[in-house]
Amino acid sequence: MPLLIPSLGLPEILLLVVLVVVLFGAKRLPLIGAGLGKGIRNFKESITGKDEKVDEGQSKDPS
Repeated sequence: MPLLIPSLGLPEILLLVVLVVVLFGAKRLPLIGAGLGKGIRNFKESITGKDEKVDEGQSKDPS
């Protein structure tokens, strides 16, 4: 069975990095990374059932 997706070596990874920088620009990369990180964190929290907002609300005493 032939591989449909070839393995990525160092030259291919460097080419992808250069393409991403050219397409999005160096100024937007941190914003994209932060948004991606928040999305992954929210996805993990929804999968595990943990929600910080619910935990904080339950831990506070209403008195």
